Amino acid sequence: MSLTVIVITKNEETSIDNCISSVSWADEIIIVDSGSTDRTEMICRKYTDNFYTNDWPGFGPQKNRALALATKEWVLSLDADEMISPELRREIEDVMTNPETHSAFVIPRRSSYCGRFMQHSGWWPDYVTRLFRKGSARFSDDLIHERIMVDGSLGRLKHPIIHEAFEDMEEVLETMNRYSTIGAKMMHEHGKRSNLSKAVLHGLWSFFQTYMVRLGFLDGREGFMLAVSNAEGTYYRYLKLMLLTEKKQ
Repeated sequence: MSLTVIVITKNEETSIDNCISSVSWADEIIIVDSGSTDRTEMICRKYTDNFYTNDWPGFGPQKNRALALATKEWVLSLDADEMISPELRREIEDVMTNPETHSAFVIPRRSSYCGRFMQHSGWWPDYVTRLFRKGSARFSDDLIHERIMVDGSLGRLKHPIIHEAFEDMEEVLETMNRYSTIGAKMMHEHGKRSNLSKAVLHGLWSFFQTYMVRLGFLDGREGFMLAVSNAEGTYYRYLKLMLLTEKKQ
């Protein structure tokens, strides 16, 4: 059985080396970049010549572009800030050599927030579909929070993907602003509308859900910080949707 790893990038010089080196054992590595201006390309080319540059159509469409370039029987999709442990590598190799295996597998993801690996807050265990037979799955066309749509049965792996999500608050705030803008546009395109009351209530519910329902308080100060940033991101998404609707009118 052979494996293609696909990764999409833009200005990922701080994390991409760890990502690709953790899957250097794969038969094929495909990188689709959207105009990096840092050392991303140079680092990637240490591991693969399959480096392609495209415009940015959104996460789902960009990952489908990378998927279309894959030539091996199995595909593993990774984000540039994720890594595969030796234990997960052995588990992946085991399931690929089993002829009776599933069409795709969900894998737990252990994510860090400002230096702390979260144990609760909805971040663990955060199961994501990442390993699948080529031809049995594709990515949704969502601009953010894309998902893999699978034709066939799903299995579950035990060892986690290591995800260095946010190194500091600067990265948190930058991502929050960018994702809330894209999220508002997607909601507007789907006919959703908002007002100030909705923005406030959805933000408060997001905090309560992260901190209380998903036991974020057990993650210490980072659990509180994450709950606040989730609330802010939700609040700004609905607020931007309100202002976007008014502008269109």
